[in-house]
Amino acid sequence: MDLIQKLLSEKHNYLYGSVLVIFISLICVGFSMVGSDDFDLARQEVLLRRIGHEILLQSGDSTSRVLPVKKIAENEYQVSFENELSFQPDSLVNTIQRLLAEGPFARDYVVNVVNCTDASVVYGYAISKNKKDDIIACLGRRQPIGCYTVNIQFNPAGISLAKNVYLFGSLLAIVFVGFVFLRSVKPGRSSHYSRNTSLFTWGSMSFDAETRKLMINGKTIELTRTETRVLQIFALFPNEVIERSRLQKEIWEDDGVIVGRSLDMFISKLRKKMEVDPNINIVVIRGKGYKLEISS
Repeated sequence: MDLIQKLLSEKHNYLYGSVLVIFISLICVGFSMVGSDDFDLARQEVLLRRIGHEILLQSGDSTSRVLPVKKIAENEYQVSFENELSFQPDSLVNTIQRLLAEGPFARDYVVNVVNCTDASVVYGYAISKNKKDDIIACLGRRQPIGCYTVNIQFNPAGISLAKNVYLFGSLLAIVFVGFVFLRSVKPGRSSHYSRNTSLFTWGSMSFDAETRKLMINGKTIELTRTETRVLQIFALFPNEVIERSRLQKEIWEDDGVIVGRSLDMFISKLRKKMEVDPNINIVVIRGKGYKLEISS
């Protein structure tokens, strides 16, 4: 496994964490959507009962009841009454339009006033979010007293749009929060050097990256900053091939200049300092890079 593969492997935990955050976020959005549906339904039913109440008042009835609102089809509700009533189409249209404007799904709907006895539609109209598409007729003609129900059917596309806007907004907010969170915990470019592995031991040799010292058989050898960085990369991945280009990038990228022969020079110096122990050596892997070879 080369250095890039190793680094990718080391980021697996970060990737798993990201996936987990997204998964939990989607679950939270799902639950919030369910909660939102229940709340919207309850609010809609209250508005529909209020519509029934005002229709009764306009009919001159202030004592009889509005019966429980029924959901007779997907996105369609029925408001029914305890007693017979009469209604004025103008007032009916204005009342329903005014009250539904307070609800979440008020843009597209069809209203039908149905005769209880024969299920015939005695009056109906349609409201659209585009005013020019409204269909309202037969205004100014008061309907006689009778048994009526008011059926209101909402456009499912409008409901879906409202939910999709809510869902998109929720996801956008969660993605932003997740991005900020993951950004704050994302490891930096050289984080694999900061693991709790500043001290390495191989046979008779030990290497302390923090103090920049190489100790062989009790003898201490001082290392330069760059020699320490080179050896630490090898120490993190012993017996594994590390690409030459990757080494150059990791060590000199921050300086803004990468000199091809510099790497060879530092590896040559390290070899000289480590040649006391023949079981440990930095070897060239032709066409690929280098490897810290440690014999058992």
